Amino acid sequence: MFTLPDFPWDRLEPYKRRASEHAGGIVDLSVGTPVDPTPEPIRAALAGAADAPGYPATYGTPRLRESVAGWLRRRAGVTGADPDAVLPVIGTKELVAWLPTLLGAGPDDRVVFPELAYPTYDVGVRLAGAQPVRTDGLLSLGPVTPKIVWVNSPSNPTGKVLPAEHLRKVVAWARERGSIVISDECYLEFGWDPDNPPVSVLHPDVCEGSHEGLLAINSLSKRSNMAGYRAGFLTGDLALVKRLLEVRKHAGMIVPAPVQAAMAVAFDDDAHVDEQRERYGRRRAALRAAFEGHGFRVDHSEASLYLWATRDEPCWDTVAHLASLGVLAGPGEFYGPAGARHVRVAFTATDERVAAAVERL
Repeated sequence: MFTLPDFPWDRLEPYKRRASEHAGGIVDLSVGTPVDPTPEPIRAALAGAADAPGYPATYGTPRLRESVAGWLRRRAGVTGADPDAVLPVIGTKELVAWLPTLLGAGPDDRVVFPELAYPTYDVGVRLAGAQPVRTDGLLSLGPVTPKIVWVNSPSNPTGKVLPAEHLRKVVAWARERGSIVISDECYLEFGWDPDNPPVSVLHPDVCEGSHEGLLAINSLSKRSNMAGYRAGFLTGDLALVKRLLEVRKHAGMIVPAPVQAAMAVAFDDDAHVDEQRERYGRRRAALRAAFEGHGFRVDHSEASLYLWATRDEPCWDTVAHLASLGVLAGPGEFYGPAGARHVRVAFTATDERVAAAVERL
């Protein structure tokens, strides 16, 4: 029987109550949930497909899969993007949690994920009954051959970007051992450093034209303000995708038909993403200047929707200090022991709340 850790965000409740007591109300920068409206064409597509009496296809509609493949070619430079290798999923959190199980990982298997990582990677390994390995250095594993190697670039929580050369080495290392590389790329369109742009593991500079042994996952939650739709996809190695499709058919893991229609519209349109990038860019610049002016150091953070910030003290002391100002941040230790002296600051709050945080800092 697997054991799961306590849900980490429950530990933040006392600090949330304290921050809420501020005269100007709480500024919640702890969770990266979108706050801006879902674009109107996406909402119209959802409503237009609301008459859906029959079961939708687990594989997704051809229209949706072609839309995703077009986005991969256009925005991610994936020259070999194949609509047949696209599989829609019910949000990528459930996918991260269940992929080790769906790929057959068990007690004798090791699953590697970053030293600082989204907690659901660890949860997914535990659900499969496999052995979690937290590391940023694959060479330190010695003769160990993991079943799965997770990479996450841009990183949640740090915003760190792994350049193509680094990812290419990871892919080569995994292929030599027969390991599957799964790349979580949910923040791919939110790079802030023009000298180090995020790159997909499926980009030819990384995979050398072959998707063998590779899976990439992405989501519409952040890029299109569709977190409430639970809409994402996986793609990559066609054989692996077909294998996962069969399992998901049996398990009834199906994206609702109206959501599939909305997803196709979202992936066809780049303009709304560029507009959202501009909003996040303004909020990021304002918050970074305010936190640095308040005595924080911001590490990495060249991409994603977060600042990885520290005052060189235990993270819970920082959380308490910010809560006294009515600002709530995420403790870095939620993402691994190496985060014990950092906090994660999301810039997914409204312009008004960001301005309030800046003023308080």
